Amino acid sequence: MASSASSVSRRSLLRGLGGGVAVGALAGCGVPAAYIAPDERSAGDRSAKDGTLAFANWPLYIDTDDKDETRRPSLLAFEKRTGIDVRYTEEINDNDEFFGKISPSLMNHQETGRDLIVISDWMCARFVRLGWVQEMDRARQPNVTKYLDPLLRSPHFDPGRKFTVPWQSGITGIAYNKRKLGREIKHVSDLWADDLKGRVTLLSGLDEAFALLLQGDGVDVTKWTADDFHRMCDKVEKLVGSHHIRRFTGNDYIKDLSSGDVLACQAYSGDVIQLQADDPDIEFVVPEEGAELWAESLMIPNLARHKRNAERLIDYYYDPEVAAELAAWVNYVCPVPAARDVLASAKDKDLAALAEDPLIFPDDAMRERLAIARDITPKERTEFAKRWNALAGL
Repeated sequence: MASSASSVSRRSLLRGLGGGVAVGALAGCGVPAAYIAPDERSAGDRSAKDGTLAFANWPLYIDTDDKDETRRPSLLAFEKRTGIDVRYTEEINDNDEFFGKISPSLMNHQETGRDLIVISDWMCARFVRLGWVQEMDRARQPNVTKYLDPLLRSPHFDPGRKFTVPWQSGITGIAYNKRKLGREIKHVSDLWADDLKGRVTLLSGLDEAFALLLQGDGVDVTKWTADDFHRMCDKVEKLVGSHHIRRFTGNDYIKDLSSGDVLACQAYSGDVIQLQADDPDIEFVVPEEGAELWAESLMIPNLARHKRNAERLIDYYYDPEVAAELAAWVNYVCPVPAARDVLASAKDKDLAALAEDPLIFPDDAMRERLAIARDITPKERTEFAKRWNALAGL
């Protein structure tokens, strides 16, 4: 199983204005200067003659052999089945950092040297807007067409998921220590009760934090407005001023919650699964008002030379048997609900138990409360990041 530390890299903080002012400014207009038109995104595909594929992912985001961490069983099985040699690198440690690494090539119509990448959906939105990724051929991806979770099929930034496919998903909700707090938390507003003053943390990243807080105010996050955002910030500003909010965190909330310094906090579902292994008193809540469902998604960059090989690998991981193998290792929300039945039938009791974990396979009641927030537009980002970062002390 992946350690809880693995998610530190994947759910990284938004720093500054996100990806740098220079590139952000390019995306600020209707048709940005760095925009690449659809007819300029593809290159001659070498897949038929060149059985290779360059796949860039986050650290600890794929199954590994217990005895040899350099062996990745599901990937090795794909190579054996297809004859495609996958050059797998764990080079993505931060969305903004990776954006800065490959953006010069993409905006200058050059190859990135990568056929497949995985980044967070809020950053995927920027790539899609800029025209830096290629539309996938779903005719070559029957598993994606059949098995992709309906909740993830049509995010605001990529209607119909033409350019992106979720690798893994997750929920931003509330974690708390039920034993130490002595009561249940069911609503976002429960965080603001007097007995939690100074014992609550929020996530510091704008993209990570804002949706759940808006949902707590009864806002439909699929179509929130600037007024909704500023009204929410007004409330947070008062809570900061009264010292009710202890601090804003990255994934170091894990340490605070484990030590008892914090009793309740914004948290990611994947982290809490790991925390519960050591402390069963830690609870994860999807509030009655709802919680944000997010994903980190696969994309094929412009001018990738092995597009068909990349599409084939993506579809392979949407086979429920393979999706179950991956879900059992990474412990995030599986984007292939059919993988649940695979795990449920497993002879291994621990694997079978994962099928019943709502943080990997949300049940119907939980699914009704999950929503994908509309993304922050380039025009909004500068204003909103400035306000949020002042609150969070960034």
